[in-house]
Amino acid sequence: MNDPSPVNRPLRADAERNRRRLIAAARELFAARGIDVTLDDVARHAGVGVGTVYRRFANRAELVEAVLDSAVNQVVGRAEQALDREDPWQAFEQFFLAAAADFAENRGLRQILVEGGHGVGTTLDVAGTRLAPAVEALITRAQEAGQLRTDIAHTDFPMVQLMLGAVTEHSREIAPDLWRRYATLLLDGLRTSRDATTPLGALALTDDEFARSTS
Repeated sequence: MNDPSPVNRPLRADAERNRRRLIAAARELFAARGIDVTLDDVARHAGVGVGTVYRRFANRAELVEAVLDSAVNQVVGRAEQALDREDPWQAFEQFFLAAAADFAENRGLRQILVEGGHGVGTTLDVAGTRLAPAVEALITRAQEAGQLRTDIAHTDFPMVQLMLGAVTEHSREIAPDLWRRYATLLLDGLRTSRDATTPLGALALTDDEFARSTS
């Protein structure tokens, strides 16, 4: 028989529309709230029944993988592409800021690649294992060029991103770009030499904004 199996049979038009709605809803929720949202949350946000979610995805981990696979690979690709830059410091800085921007915009992505321990699927695990050696190579090149502190290790990178993530969590609704100010301060502290301090990428919070961000 030439009938396609249920696994390979193309989705009906309405089923495919529902799948796209689920992916879009999950992408928004994962970015805003992280990957701990429930399948009920995703179904509600997509405007479909929760049974529709389970017909398309066996569990939350499978949905996380389907939604965030491209975002994880984008971060890995940023690190690998940065290695093509001739200047080691510019390469390190380029990736540092690009990754920080990705993590600020997508809480779920930061949880997977920086915080870890969220039980994501095999595909995301494999992509994540590509990131550490690329980051280590960026760090080593900048250190060998005398541009980056020699006591920095590749494991410092996620810790620094966690620090920036804390800024993002407190200021997301008030000053979403505030992390750029502290990223600049961190980069100036990591660099071994500079002609002058780098202009900060965002204004400091006012007293009122600070109070609101910590309330």
